[in-house]
Amino acid sequence: MTTQDLTAADTVIAYHEATKHHFDRFARSLGYLDWANQPDPFRRYPGAPEHPLPLARDDSSPPYEALHGPPGAAPSQPVNVTMLGLFFEHSLAISAWKAYRDAQWALRCNPSSGNLHPTEGYIICGPAAGLHEGPALYHYAPREHVLERRADWAERDWARFAGVFPPETFFVGLGSVYWREAWKYGERAFRYCQHDVGHALAALAFAAAMLGWRFVGLDGLSSGTVGAVLGLDRSADFHPEEREHPEILAAVCPVDAGAAPRTPPDLAAAAVSAEWHGAANQLSAEHVDWMVIGAVHEATEKPATDVPPVEWKRGAGEESEGAAVASATARRIILQRRSAVAMDGETAMPRDVFYRMLSRVMPRPDRAPWLALSGPARVHLALFVHRVTDLAPGLYCLVRGDGAETALRGAMHGHFAWETPPGCPPELPLFLLLEGPCDTAAAEVSLHQDIAGDGAFSAGMLAAFEGPIGDDGPWAYRRLFWEAGVIGQVLYLEAEAAGLRATGIGAYFDDAVHALLGLRDKAFQSLYHFTVGGPVDDPRLTTLPPYPQRGA
Repeated sequence: MTTQDLTAADTVIAYHEATKHHFDRFARSLGYLDWANQPDPFRRYPGAPEHPLPLARDDSSPPYEALHGPPGAAPSQPVNVTMLGLFFEHSLAISAWKAYRDAQWALRCNPSSGNLHPTEGYIICGPAAGLHEGPALYHYAPREHVLERRADWAERDWARFAGVFPPETFFVGLGSVYWREAWKYGERAFRYCQHDVGHALAALAFAAAMLGWRFVGLDGLSSGTVGAVLGLDRSADFHPEEREHPEILAAVCPVDAGAAPRTPPDLAAAAVSAEWHGAANQLSAEHVDWMVIGAVHEATEKPATDVPPVEWKRGAGEESEGAAVASATARRIILQRRSAVAMDGETAMPRDVFYRMLSRVMPRPDRAPWLALSGPARVHLALFVHRVTDLAPGLYCLVRGDGAETALRGAMHGHFAWETPPGCPPELPLFLLLEGPCDTAAAEVSLHQDIAGDGAFSAGMLAAFEGPIGDDGPWAYRRLFWEAGVIGQVLYLEAEAAGLRATGIGAYFDDAVHALLGLRDKAFQSLYHFTVGGPVDDPRLTTLPPYPQRGA
């Protein structure tokens, strides 16, 4: 059977199988790093007018805890150039530069596999004080912290689109440059690009929450509509091997708003009548075409779907789940987030902090970052607990979706205990499966990476797999990775708040994880690994400020 004969769902499953790592072979890649053609990590649109964004000069952000609070936990800010600058500075911007000898590289608020950053951000905004006098589409350029005005929208189109949303609503879009990841990771790169969309969604949602705004994914829209609105279907504006592919559009609404549609009116006409500016820079001189990435991209393009609107009410604040964290500000936690390169194998995490972390990854539809994605939670955590005070080492499972416990029990080994651990909050569906040291097993299934066994705990993110792809359509494959990426970003920030550090692990032996858990079919698949613990810093590296040319 040729690729052309396969259905889209078959193409997705075939891609997933082909890009698994095994003990005797890895997913296909070049096998070396072609440094001469390393993609430029910063996309620009020469010819597009530039609008500099201000940087924060002090820390007036709310406490970190407010990011997880109900609507109203942080004061709602006006939409102007200053607040838009803060929004991007705390989501997609550079957070620091690292230097070693003569080499320098940027770190960003939104994490990325291999620090390659395939995700690009856009904003569609009406007239905003200090920005521009008319509605327009902008590309965010993180190295300079500027908005590049890609298109001027007609007033009538903006009014027709924005009029169905609360006042002052603006819109954020994400696209992926697959080549940036494929340069290093080959065929598995599509997975990592989707992880990074989830990371970016959560980073944007938390930045919005810091400013008292709600970040609502418009995931009823089709991929084609998102591409047209963001100008990503304008093939003449991109190098043919460096096309950018649409992922999702989201609405950023004032917290006082009463409702926001997830499936707004057709937007493509607005892009047709817009006045466009600039064309994308070329990222590499030469390219390698990984055909399976093109095939899975096409198979997972989303049709328009009917998704119910979001409604919320302003809240008066609620108590935090579990133990309280130090009263660090949101800005401090967001900007200090780093990916650990190694764990010390010694640092233990208090049990109540562990439970609080897990409570934060439970979906709450009225909170950041979960408004970014509609639909039921489908990603669960298989937890390798190594060093949690007053909690036995062993294999645990956190069930994140209603009704999923029965399916997980039936899919896993029959000898697992499924016991509630001591001190576990009654609302937290956490279960001990098998007691005993599991640091060696965690490292082995995570591509023999010690970091998975040297932390306080590590996690394998298990997604309901064949069910969503069959029921919702092949586009659900992307969304499962987005959900995993959102969970990862929550854990990143929670680790920082607890005085620890985290890192995502995209490379692991897929089917070895499944065998360890007793998974025998494709009802569940492991999509992402993660580890949290005490970091080991590299003293050879120097940390530099993010925007030295602007005194920040």
